[in-house]
Amino acid sequence: MPLTVAVQMDPLDAINIAGDSTFALMLSAQARGHRLFHYAPEALNYADGRVWAKAHPVTVQRVAGNHFEFGDPVALDLGEEVDVVLMRQDPPFDLGYITATHLLERIADKTLVVNDPASVRNAPEKVWVLDFARFMPPTLITRDYDEAKAFLAKHGAIVVKPLHGNGGKAIFKIDTDGANLSSLIEVFNTAYREPHMVQAFLPDVAKGDKRIVLVDGEVAGAVNRVPGEGEIRSNLAVGGTAAKTQLTAKEEEICAALAPELKRRGLIFVGIDVIGGEWLTEINVTSPTGIVAIDTFNGTDTAAMIWDAIERRVAARG
Repeated sequence: MPLTVAVQMDPLDAINIAGDSTFALMLSAQARGHRLFHYAPEALNYADGRVWAKAHPVTVQRVAGNHFEFGDPVALDLGEEVDVVLMRQDPPFDLGYITATHLLERIADKTLVVNDPASVRNAPEKVWVLDFARFMPPTLITRDYDEAKAFLAKHGAIVVKPLHGNGGKAIFKIDTDGANLSSLIEVFNTAYREPHMVQAFLPDVAKGDKRIVLVDGEVAGAVNRVPGEGEIRSNLAVGGTAAKTQLTAKEEEICAALAPELKRRGLIFVGIDVIGGEWLTEINVTSPTGIVAIDTFNGTDTAAMIWDAIERRVAARG
């Protein structure tokens, strides 16, 4: 049965259609006959028990520079007129993001929200991963310079990054001599109110940071993201390159450990990051990416796998 799908995301005119996962999902939905609407998270409203958005009906096509067409905007009741909301705006995971999850949670008993908004809110990507600390590199969460200095002395070179950062932004390596650590902590403490993540530096990051995509707890595929020359960051958004890869036995163990909890929490589309074939660093639940690269290398159709999972969930709701 065709579904009405509202996509909460960033402006469509700013995306790179060649690699954008949300755009791939929209193309796949349209091919199945689902009706698409687009709105920005800032367009969410609440009144008289209803959550609605000023949304545009939209059609999409894989033509660079002419990849979407809007219809006239409508006041779309997300609880009564929509079957599925895709919550796909990019972080930062700030109060605006959190407020959107609170509003969408109010319709979650009527409309399937992917990923589940309460679960997204309760699973910050560098915090929820602590539930699986046995798979993580040595990790410290702190704002305290002395704690970071002691951690450096214990583990050698470290990486310092914002606890709620994204896209490879503001990630710094501090070598064993500790040069600039105090200045960096000062800057981070000024820029961010929350603690920061400090981890032992993993030299294997030079070989790549693997993104593994799970769909309703099942592995859909993986892509290895290799840092550019002179970089420790492998995110494609900051110049990393994608390479074909396979899962190691340890990575399969990590995925098996995560799967039951992902399914229980309604986290249908998730991307995890693993370094060196064994070190879990993040569980991405807000707006995971990587499916286009995975499908290019493997000849798979991850977007179709995601829609199969969504349609099963909608059908199970009756």
